[in-house]
This record gives sequence, structure tokens and C-alpha cells, in this order.
Amino acid sequence: MLEQLKKEVYEANMQLPQYGLVTFTWGNVSGIDRKAGLFVIKPSGVAYERLTPEDMVVVDLKGNRVEGKYNPSSDTATHVVLYNRFSDIGGIVHTHSTWATSWAQAGRDIPCYGTTHADYIYGGVPCVRNLTKEEIDAGYEYHTGLVICDEFARLDRDYTSVPAVLCKNHGPFTWGKDAFDAVHNGVVLEEVAKMAARCEMLNPQVKPAPQELQDKHYFRKHGENATYGQSIIL
Repeated sequence: MLEQLKKEVYEANMQLPQYGLVTFTWGNVSGIDRKAGLFVIKPSGVAYERLTPEDMVVVDLKGNRVEGKYNPSSDTATHVVLYNRFSDIGGIVHTHSTWATSWAQAGRDIPCYGTTHADYIYGGVPCVRNLTKEEIDAGYEYHTGLVICDEFARLDRDYTSVPAVLCKNHGPFTWGKDAFDAVHNGVVLEEVAKMAARCEMLNPQVKPAPQELQDKHYFRKHGENATYGQSIIL
């Protein structure tokens, strides 16, 4: 079942250690088949060097395991909520990458200080609130997803132009059009988190980049008037 998607999700998961986004088993990638109403996710607690494409777990959009010998990731319920609420995404990544997680533990949004950030993320990366004790007790991973989606709605942020979030005292989630795109955004998030932290070390009074500069860099890569790249595949 979904053998090609399993292969893609496996390969995307293998990119996490390749890009230095995970230590031990601290992360997961999923990818969804919208037509089938199913997604594939890394199994819980299995070392990356032991994984195979056949080990990937198929889950439905209610969080039920449909196929797989292992239990799915402990973050599966968060993925379920994000896929149900963010209908245009095709892949999700969760890691505890060092720099992004440092911002999450500090409980801070990542401001857009420069064009590297602006090329990929429109505006700051939000850090959502802690869950209450009642939310944790009633379903920690499920309510993590709800808090993320509710915060984007409250802030009126477009999840396609801000494909990343920080969960306070926890870590980052990123998403994209497929599993590989979600990993790509995870790598970008880690880099801009590192740059922003170093920026503040060098200049504690730094301000976000001018809005017109942010607009120029984001919209030359995104939207119907984008000019970045080639019109033909080389």
C-alpha cells in the first residue's frame, strides 16, 4: 500500500540526519496521499540507520494505523491535525534541531532580519504558547496541532507563506508541498534561526529588515509574478 509514498517518506526521513537536523531518533517526516486520505510517517523510536522503506507506517486522517508492523511516530496526532486543518500541505517535519529549538525554548518568534529568511518565509516565524495542563492531559500531541492551527488563524497568517512554527519549550514543525519540501523548509528554518541568534549577539538592538526588502525577496520567489529561477527545466 502506497509503496511509492513510503519510499519518498523514507528518503525524506534519511535527509534529517544528513542535514544535521536530528540527534538519535529526535525527529520525523510524513507525507500524505490526499486522494487516498492516508499519510505515511516514520515509526516511533526506530534508529535511522535501521529504517527501511517497508518500515514506514500508513495512517488515516483520524490517526488510526492502517498498515505497518511498528507504531507510528509519537507525534502522529499532531500531523493528523495539521493535515486536516492545513489542506494544501503534502508533507510535515518535526525535529529538535539545535538553533530552532533554542528559540522555541526561549519562547520567542524568529524575526525576519534579512533576505535569506525573506526568500522563504514571509515575516517572522511564530512561537506558539504552551499547552495548559488540561490540554496536555487530554491529548498532548493532538492539542499541539490544535494550538499551532489556532494560532495561525488568530494571527491571520498564511500557512503556505509561513511554512514553519515553533512550539514553546518544545521545538519546530515545518511543512511543504511534499515530504522533501517540508525537509527543505526545516533546513531553511534551522539556518535562519542560527543567523538570527548570531545577529542579535552582534547587535542586541537589531531591528527586522525593512518591509519593502522583505516583500521584494519573498515575492520574487513566490506567487504569480515570481521572477526567480528559469522558465524551463535545465
